[in-house]
Amino acid sequence: MPVDHYENFPVASLLVPAKLRRPIEIIYRFARSADDIADEGDATAEQRLADLDAYQAELDRIAARQTPQTPLFVELAEIIYRHALPIQLFRDLLDAFAQDVVKKRYADYPELIDYCRRSANPVGRLVLHLFGRTEAEHLEQSDCICSALQLINFWQDVAIDWQKDRVYLPQSDLQRFRITEDMIADGLWSAQWAALLDFQTDRTRALMRRGAPLTHALPGRLGWEIRLTVQGGLRILERIRQVRGDVFRHRPKLATWDWAVLCGRSLTM
Repeated sequence: MPVDHYENFPVASLLVPAKLRRPIEIIYRFARSADDIADEGDATAEQRLADLDAYQAELDRIAARQTPQTPLFVELAEIIYRHALPIQLFRDLLDAFAQDVVKKRYADYPELIDYCRRSANPVGRLVLHLFGRTEAEHLEQSDCICSALQLINFWQDVAIDWQKDRVYLPQSDLQRFRITEDMIADGLWSAQWAALLDFQTDRTRALMRRGAPLTHALPGRLGWEIRLTVQGGLRILERIRQVRGDVFRHRPKLATWDWAVLCGRSLTM
């Protein structure tokens, strides 16, 4: 389970009951393809926004019980109707991807968390809806896990995001730790930078642990799927700490042998 892009989230693994693998795959394809519209290739900002608007129009058709015009949305309509999935969660994802096209900086942590609320949290909520576990406590715990996974992606991909002219580190935190964007551009590691990444990883770890009790509330195989996801995120945070935040030269990622560690830790959650 690499913690990267939408692979941060469980994607219809063998731990998920067979009858729900296809719905999860369709949700993933929707999220991944919309994210790619915002991120990949050399399209202009105007074209990216227009393509995302076309996705919104397809959601409008589904909401109106009209036939979508593309195969992906025909499949999406089927699972939305069958499982009573809230269309607003799909709209939230599109809103976040559109924001990525035009917004490159975040003033503070609350503003960044609001982005995560739309870019990451809907995925977890949709999975809970598929399983019929939509109690307020469980939705909040899912939000914590999904936001933490999104933040972990940001911290491991500082250098990659810089190449896209994106800085997800809150501007207020850069100022607090006396980090300039020139330092990011130069990949300049320092004690100040290490302190900044320590601060971010500590905060993200606490957020992940707030959501971790969800694993005990979910039915068997889904609970194990989420346990591995949580432990994978925590393992990446460990990797960031091990390199003292130097994600410029050592992008943290999981190796094959990390699976043994993740499985062992999942048993003791």
